[in-house]
Amino acid sequence: FFNDTATTEIYTLSLHDALPIYRPGLHFQVDSVMNQQQVEAFVESLPNVQSSEAYGYRFYFYGDDHRMPFLTIANSDNDYDNRSNLNREGVFRVNLGVRPDTFRGMFPPTESDGSELDYTQLNVFLPHPDYAKQSFLCILNPSGDNVGRLQDLIHEAHGVSRARYERRVTE
Repeated sequence: FFNDTATTEIYTLSLHDALPIYRPGLHFQVDSVMNQQQVEAFVESLPNVQSSEAYGYRFYFYGDDHRMPFLTIANSDNDYDNRSNLNREGVFRVNLGVRPDTFRGMFPPTESDGSELDYTQLNVFLPHPDYAKQSFLCILNPSGDNVGRLQDLIHEAHGVSRARYERRVTE
């Protein structure tokens, strides 16, 4: 491209310095958004996942153990679940069960009954309004840094469900 060696070296250094450096596991998600279809695709890409739909929810299970889902997705209110105001355009909620220690680390025990929490907030991890005692948490419309965090938590929830499944089939 350039015939002058010095110019070529300067150009190469400048171009190299301007290129982003890729490191495995590093996620640049400052402006990222994970819509419902992307969450579903991510969950369905995990091994041995089965799903079903009922009551306006999509349920995800590990294997054929359909007793307790490790993750559910809701995108509309119903008579029994309307605290998140999911009838808003494009709003969905991801609910997932994590290890108790992870749950306690995110939501330390308090004297509060949770009634002061605003379950309509977008992109905020909260204890699930009904299943917090089972270490379930939720988030509406994850974006930014919470996309990577949600993916990590989905892997964890899948692993919890897998361990429960493996205990059941070896009994």
